[in-house]
Amino acid sequence: MAKKSSLAWRVNDIVIASVLSVACGLIFWFWSVAIYPLAKTIFATVPEYMPLIGGGWLIAGVLGGIVIRKPGAALYCELLGAIIEGILGTHFGMSVIISGLIQGLGAELIFVVFLYRQWNIMVAALAGAVSGFGMGVSEIIIYYANELSFAKMLVYTACGTISGALLAGVLSWFLMKALAQTGVLSSLASGRSKRARA
Repeated sequence: MAKKSSLAWRVNDIVIASVLSVACGLIFWFWSVAIYPLAKTIFATVPEYMPLIGGGWLIAGVLGGIVIRKPGAALYCELLGAIIEGILGTHFGMSVIISGLIQGLGAELIFVVFLYRQWNIMVAALAGAVSGFGMGVSEIIIYYANELSFAKMLVYTACGTISGALLAGVLSWFLMKALAQTGVLSSLASGRSKRARA
């Protein structure tokens, strides 16, 4: 009998990815109803800096990717988290699903580039950065195309990229390490690995 690929999804992977997605969906919802309004007030005169908080909406993709370590995990977790956020309800409505798709694809792209073989803090940060870049570009197109100058669009995208790298990338790496120490990831490669170092 042929050996099953280590990149093939198992039932356990689906369960853990789904639990992570629901938890992140709750974070997304909180970010939308509590953090976003506060940030909107703080950055009222400089909206191009709003994406500095955007990494909070990108955590699911990076965290799901580095925890599950299977093709499609980043996209699955980010998209399902966005669906949960949309169902719970925010002023963004169900448009969050489009955002989740774009952001999840951004993180997934990096894991594809590294062939699902490199799992370290730099890869996590890069996945978060690309996800944040996708967030910045898509939000400019959807929300700010006629409101921001080109220079401010560049700042907006840069802020999204930085926030993605730090909040979604680096933070997710440490969250994964903390979860692994509890033993809840022991059935996954991320929980068994001793090689992933900050």
